Amino acid sequence: MIWSRLCKSRTRHFLFFGLLLFAISVLKYIFQPCDKNDIQNDADNPRRRYCKTQLFTAMQLSSRSEINCSNIIKGDQQAVNQALLHQLKNKRLPSNEMDYMKFIKDCNLYKKIRRFIPIPLSKEEENFPIAYSMVIHEQIEMFERLLRAIYNPQNIYCVHVDEKSPENFKEAVRAIISCFENVFLASKLEKVVYTSWFRLKADLNCMEDLLKSKVPWKYLLNTCGTDFPIKTNAEIVRALKVLNGKNSLESEKPPKQKHFRWLFSYKTGRTVRRTNIRKIPPPIRTPMFTGSAYFVVTREFVTYVLENPDVQKLIEWIKDTLIPEEQLWATLNRMPGVPGSSPYHAKYELSDMNAIARLMKWAWNDGNMDKGGAYPPCTGIFRRSICINGAGDLHWMLQQHHLFANKFDPTVDDYAIQCLEEYLRHKALYEKEP
Repeated sequence: MIWSRLCKSRTRHFLFFGLLLFAISVLKYIFQPCDKNDIQNDADNPRRRYCKTQLFTAMQLSSRSEINCSNIIKGDQQAVNQALLHQLKNKRLPSNEMDYMKFIKDCNLYKKIRRFIPIPLSKEEENFPIAYSMVIHEQIEMFERLLRAIYNPQNIYCVHVDEKSPENFKEAVRAIISCFENVFLASKLEKVVYTSWFRLKADLNCMEDLLKSKVPWKYLLNTCGTDFPIKTNAEIVRALKVLNGKNSLESEKPPKQKHFRWLFSYKTGRTVRRTNIRKIPPPIRTPMFTGSAYFVVTREFVTYVLENPDVQKLIEWIKDTLIPEEQLWATLNRMPGVPGSSPYHAKYELSDMNAIARLMKWAWNDGNMDKGGAYPPCTGIFRRSICINGAGDLHWMLQQHHLFANKFDPTVDDYAIQCLEEYLRHKALYEKEP
């Protein structure tokens, strides 16, 4: 009798400890450090839910509490007015170069605190790396926020800093990019002068460097320091897949008033000035086109541009023209045989509103859309005839198909950037709007 009770007691103890050990092993499995496979796994299990909760909570970007970004994105005018009021009352000075030099002592801590996405969020994104050329010259905080907004570890980023920029700016940029294996400084830096050949050369330098990278990127997108994405990385990947090997950039037949850009030779000093020397016609059989400095182009296009002798002749010819980047990319994308290009027939013309590269509000097209305006009024301010977007521009902007928008400036409207950061990060993590 006593022996029987003793056996039952031991059995219960063994069963209890067995269940306890099993529970401990399950908990260890669930709560062990997470990796990308745990996030990308399609199975709905406790570990995936735990890992997603841990990562997503740590990666969220929230705007300042005094504004309601969700309502601003929806176009609520009261929320927009409240943001404008706070913007006027509480001007925030952006972080400067010294702030970043002090901040970046421990790269792992820096990336964690600044909430850079540490792993590819999906297999689709991991298998479709993107290359970026980033041409910047000032506003270190804006550069870092742009980099964070487009950063994914499978992508590759070439940063070109204007050689004329102050040394402390260049040092701060180097400090930031030193924390990332897939972000690097262009091997050749140019003294960029607005409307000159050297703005175009900056992108060409990055093209050369990016082709040497081991990252098998599919498309190249270029940005400047006043850009910001209006799509998540996953959305950009899907848009590029839809292009299916085609490029997307503004390319239109130039009006007569733009012909002067290449009829005469221009000389670059501190500024660009026209000479009285007439240029010979361009060394191509197809027409010249005009467009934008911004492009979405394939890897094959980039390779062709850098290696094709006829393209090199056109590049050499275009060096002493005015705003050459607005002619070169638009013209190349309409030339037969260029990878990803379109025919030069008028039916294939793309305006900036139809191409996906960049959304911009120009002063001369700004106004009431019901009365023929190209877009709603700019709620920020105009600089060089381009709208520096305010919070009130976000609702319309996020309904467009473009991948990026220009311009943004935290000293003009920081809430516009904050709300975009919050919106895009939430959408990237949860694949739905906040």
